[in-house]
Amino acid sequence: MANFTLEDVRQRTYKARDAWWTVLLVDPLASRLVKFTANRTRITPNQLTVAALVLGLGAGACFAAASWPWLLVGALLYHLSFTLDCMDGKIARLKGTGSVFGAWLDYIFDRVRVLACAIALMAGQYAVTDNVAYVWTAVAVVFLDMLRYMDALEIYKVRSQMRSTLHSARVEAETLEEAARRANGEAPAAAEVGADLRSAEGALGADPEADMEDRVVGDDPAQAVLQAGFEKKFPWYARIRNVLMAGRIRPHLISGIEFQMGVFIVAPVAAAIVPGAVIPVVVLSAVGMLAFELVIIYKFWLASRDYSRSLAKLDARIEEYRRQIPAEELQAAEATVGSAG
Repeated sequence: MANFTLEDVRQRTYKARDAWWTVLLVDPLASRLVKFTANRTRITPNQLTVAALVLGLGAGACFAAASWPWLLVGALLYHLSFTLDCMDGKIARLKGTGSVFGAWLDYIFDRVRVLACAIALMAGQYAVTDNVAYVWTAVAVVFLDMLRYMDALEIYKVRSQMRSTLHSARVEAETLEEAARRANGEAPAAAEVGADLRSAEGALGADPEADMEDRVVGDDPAQAVLQAGFEKKFPWYARIRNVLMAGRIRPHLISGIEFQMGVFIVAPVAAAIVPGAVIPVVVLSAVGMLAFELVIIYKFWLASRDYSRSLAKLDARIEEYRRQIPAEELQAAEATVGSAG
């Protein structure tokens, strides 16, 4: 059997920044369960993913009952389901047993859990009240959950494409600059164009607030560049971010995770205490998530503007270097760029 320590779990599996709900209410328990599971059992990440779905469906069954004791039990089961959902990724990172199929399974089962619990919770409330607003609330919850994760996936894909484009441009710029210096009889020097391109690439470094989050604790200098445009407009943001980062909490305070917890934990508990509280809590959670999503989109827009300006500037410089290189040397340099790409 393995002998992982709690510190091993924290160092190898914790994300650099995570949702405050996960950091404060899930990780303290999940990390200890991960240590026990990794050291004492042969349970696989995929088995934990399936178990998380089973508990989630159990939570849905409790929500459908609609009486206050079952709402409380359902909220507890949903929290335990989410804890197992966090554990599968931690086990995979700790043991190095992650897989593409496992990541797909985790994503699909998350969406199934949200769909089942949304229908069950709102159907239970509708059965008690005959209020058709609960039907539309179920539709809204499923739509918003889908919108959040589709948006995150699309931003991740676009940023990856932009980084790939900038990387290719950097390789080409550095190669042509070196060839131009040789053609002009100049000694090799630090590549000004290459430095600019690296800066532009840094501006599109993975954003753990918007991208699919799979990063563990560690320094990431690219984040300072990523936030530069936003922080210039909102200088107070950096102070708040730094305070939150000290506790591994991301400034994106209401993400898809907090939205789910608001709908499937806070709302049922509130309804068990105050009948009719489900819709107000869901609305409040949705407004909060949408507000923070708009911030992410705005930050992405600023980064994309910087990317376009940098790439246009650097393309112009690349063309300038091409004009300085004799035809035969240019052909050889471009062949080198092609093989490097």
